[in-house]
Amino acid sequence: MGARTAQAGSCAIVGAGLGGLTAALALLKQGWRVRVYEQAPVLGEVGAGLTLSPGAGRGLASLGLESQILVASLPVPDIAFLHYATGEVLAGEIHRESPVDQGLAQPRHIHRADLHGLLVAAVRQIDPDAVVCGKRLLALDDTGAGASLRFADGAVAQADLAIGADGARSAVRRALFDDDAPQFAGQIAFRCLINRAEAEPYLNAGRAAVFIGSSRVFNRYLIRGGEVVNVIGIAKAAAWSAEGWNTPASVDDFLEAFEGFHPDVLGLIARSPTEAMIKWGLFTRPPLAVWSKGRATLLGDAAHPILPFLGLGAALAIEDGVVLARALAQSPDLAEAFDAFQQARTARVEEVRTRTLHQGEIIQAAEPDRASLTRSPSQQPRLFDYDPTFAPISV
Repeated sequence: MGARTAQAGSCAIVGAGLGGLTAALALLKQGWRVRVYEQAPVLGEVGAGLTLSPGAGRGLASLGLESQILVASLPVPDIAFLHYATGEVLAGEIHRESPVDQGLAQPRHIHRADLHGLLVAAVRQIDPDAVVCGKRLLALDDTGAGASLRFADGAVAQADLAIGADGARSAVRRALFDDDAPQFAGQIAFRCLINRAEAEPYLNAGRAAVFIGSSRVFNRYLIRGGEVVNVIGIAKAAAWSAEGWNTPASVDDFLEAFEGFHPDVLGLIARSPTEAMIKWGLFTRPPLAVWSKGRATLLGDAAHPILPFLGLGAALAIEDGVVLARALAQSPDLAEAFDAFQQARTARVEEVRTRTLHQGEIIQAAEPDRASLTRSPSQQPRLFDYDPTFAPISV
């Protein structure tokens, strides 16, 4: 038998991202005493747009967030995949009008900060003190009776169990397994937000479009009631030396990286507000054979970092949070619950990881291939419909 704890004990979560907050909300609703430790000094408007899959949406709906999500997001239209230079439609369709809204039965586009804000508010409604900022983890120890966390400001926290939800450079993962640092994936991403009024002359391919090919991909779609265009470009690169994921970038940097792309792409980039543009290197690391050790486990990118070519990174973290809480509810034995959590998630995570790599090969091919696109993972709804509220858990 593994370490045991009360069915509604205390839990320390490292990282106040989408996965950590989802787990926090699910556990709070089960009666757990939860503290979420975030190293940032304040919770601010971080990130840009993301795709919320139907399954992840249903997971959040099970925690009481459905109505808020529907207000804050937009239904995803049939996205057009276009040749990077000519603008020829290779897959999907151009949609200039908003599609019929089918609620959480379809993917939705939302600003990460808006979704994050909904989760923070829901967590704090249950416990106003649940999220603690300015806490950079230095050490995590299993005392036998619980988990002990030591932070850079000298504070020490105790809990029955700890969850590492602190991203691809996870301090919890390092404390548990002391494995190798993430490796540069040979990709650099650019991101910015543009007011729709500024972007309108370059939205000829409709509400959502992905320009693909020549070792690059440029994705843009509407968020925040259709008034803001979310822009992300990913280009293959030989090296990346900057630290962090939010290095300031310039319009010239972005234009140079996407030289030769369609005039609509270059026009959008030229209208981008430099003061809000960032770039970052994409990093990856091999999957862990085991996600848990003693009284601690990992979720989201801390356990299984993923590249963004299918837009399912946020969904996986949310799914993890829902499934982990369900596993903990089914067994007071931590080892048993942690094992059940990983067993319930491994096949799903591995399928998304391998199909994401395949999608990257297709959309960053030197010359896009229509036949490959029609068979690509993005055209397979089953990948996006996984429901964490009903996934089997065996304890």
